[in-house]
Parts: sequence; C-alpha cells; structure tokens
Amino acid sequence: MASIQKRPDGRWRARYRDTDGREHARHFTRKVDGQRWLDEVTASVVTGQYVDPKAGRVTFRQYAESWRAAQVHRPSSAAHVETMLRRHAYPVFGDRAVSNVRPSEVQSWVKGLALAPSTVHVLHGIVSAVFRAAVRDRMITVSPCDSTKLPRKVRTKVVPLPVDAVDGLADAVPPQYRALVVLCAGTGLRQGEAFGLTEDRVNFLRRSLEVDRQLIGSVNGRAKFGPPKTAASIRTVPLPTVVAEALAEHLRIYGAGPDGLLFVGDNDVALRRPWFSRHVWRPAVAAVKSAPAGTGMHDLRHFYASLLIRHGESVKVVQARLGHATAAETLDTYSHLWPDSDDTTRAAIDSVLGKINRDADSLRTETSP
Repeated sequence: MASIQKRPDGRWRARYRDTDGREHARHFTRKVDGQRWLDEVTASVVTGQYVDPKAGRVTFRQYAESWRAAQVHRPSSAAHVETMLRRHAYPVFGDRAVSNVRPSEVQSWVKGLALAPSTVHVLHGIVSAVFRAAVRDRMITVSPCDSTKLPRKVRTKVVPLPVDAVDGLADAVPPQYRALVVLCAGTGLRQGEAFGLTEDRVNFLRRSLEVDRQLIGSVNGRAKFGPPKTAASIRTVPLPTVVAEALAEHLRIYGAGPDGLLFVGDNDVALRRPWFSRHVWRPAVAAVKSAPAGTGMHDLRHFYASLLIRHGESVKVVQARLGHATAAETLDTYSHLWPDSDDTTRAAIDSVLGKINRDADSLRTETSP
C-alpha cells in the first residue's frame, strides 16, 4: 500500500509498506518527485526486484562471514577462502556497507592487487560470489563485481624436474621422509594424499595403494581425514617396485605412526603443510642445485606424469593415475609433453604426393629429346 500526503510545512510525505509489512517513508519538496519514487518502488515490488533500503547497510565483512559459514566447502577450501578474504578483501571492503561498494571501486581494487593473474581471478571469484549472494538475498539490486575486467591469465607450461633433482631431493630430506619423496615421484599422489597415507591403504602383495582420503588437518596432533579433491581422485594406483621397496624399508625402520600414518612430524603428530614446508621441503630444495628455485612437492606429481607420457601411456591412463576429473584437465596441463605428430604428418603427405612427383619426373624423362 502506498500513499502521498502534503505536510503542514508544505513538503510531501510519500510512504509505502514493503512485502514484510514494514513502513518506509521519504519527504519531497515536489509532489511529482514523491510520486515518481513511489512508482519505482511499486514496480520493483511487483517484478520481484524490491530491495529494502536498510538491508544493504550491513558491512561486507559481516555479510561475507555469514556467507562463509553457510558454504559447503571442503576444510582446505574453507581455509583458503577465509585467508583470501582476510588478507586481500577485508582491508579494502571489510568495513564498507554492502550497498555502498561501487563497480569502479572493485575495478580499482583488482588493478592494484600485486598478485599473479590466476590468483586475482580466484580472489575476484570469491568476492563476486559474496555479492551475488547479497543480490539473491535482496540486499542489493546488482553486484558491483559484474563486468569487472580481470588481468589475462597466462598459462605456464609444466617443466618436469630432471631425474637428478628428484634423486637429490630424496637424499636431501631427513631420512624419515626419503620414502615420502619416492612415493610422490613414483605414484603422483597429491601432498594431502601422501601425508594421509596409512599402512592399511598399501597392498604390497598386489603392488597397489588405495587413495580414498587425504589428510586435511589435525586435532591435538591426531590426523583429521577428509575426502580427496574430487570424486575422480578416489583411485587405485599401481605401486612400482622402487616405491614398494622404499615404503617397506621405511616401515621396517620407523614403523607406522598414530592412526597408521606412514609419515608423521615431530613427536609423532600428523604432518602439517606449513611445518613440513618450512622445516623439511624448503631446506632440501635449497640444498639441491639441480632443483629450480620455487620447486614444490606438486612438482613431483608433474614428474610422475611426465614419466607416464614419456613411456607411451594414453591420456586416459594418465588421467586415471592422477585422479583428474576429466581428460581435458590432463591435456590442459600436459599436452605439450606428448610427442607431436610432425613426422607422421610428413610421412602421410609424402606417401601420396611423393608418387605424383615421381610420376611427373618419369613423364619428363620419357618426353625429353
């Protein structure tokens, strides 16, 4: 219900009740302005686009935190989203009302981010998801993230580690983690999958290991397991002899830790990525001259994929071994490592057109004086 009335002071009071029955009012000098405002509000109510003017006053931080709490994220993804918002979005938008953030401000923020283009895309996607949720909750009419121009992502080609670098890393880490390096290089397990590998998942008789979970954290030093990255990541991986022997020797010397974990940190607690990176991995990379700066454990996974490709495995086999969701993901990452078909193309054309050239040469020979 809407109405407009003239007040004793000569101004016009326009008012309406929203879909929840709450009354809203504004005052205008001219009646025509008040009527125009009422017409716009009425139209938005009828079309389902009505937004309570007070709803957008909540700060971005407040709304984003309630949004985060409602998301169905894996623990690792939830931690990543929290970190990205806290480090890069809240300092700029955290105390701003959701309805007061303008598209130009989002664009300026994106341009000023000193991050890799791919990281900017991820961060913008998170912030955009928050604002899209605010639109669905009818706190704002449109998202300020719409039509933001993002930096172009440049896909860098995977360059596999040289064999001597992998050997060097296996020797450079503390002895209790040598088998971990061999495991990742010889099976392509992700870091969380390798950290969460337990003795009961290794079948030495059948020479295979089961990947059906990963280590996602710890509670009082005890392992906290979660599902792998995707449903396709649940897989059985062939266990090469060199890996089986390394794991068997590791178990003989060190045994299994709490919860059956093959690899644990100090005081037999479940491995934590920051601790392992700081105290084990980075020092090892620094000690191996053939290991490029910035080498991560994921490079052992790339090394494994490159070995499969070099020895003629198909895209589907590599996809299955790595636990990729689609073959497209495998090709996007490793297509440049498969042998090209240049020689096959040349041979195919030469086998057909070469005959034409030979026939032409023969004809010229027969007709020459």
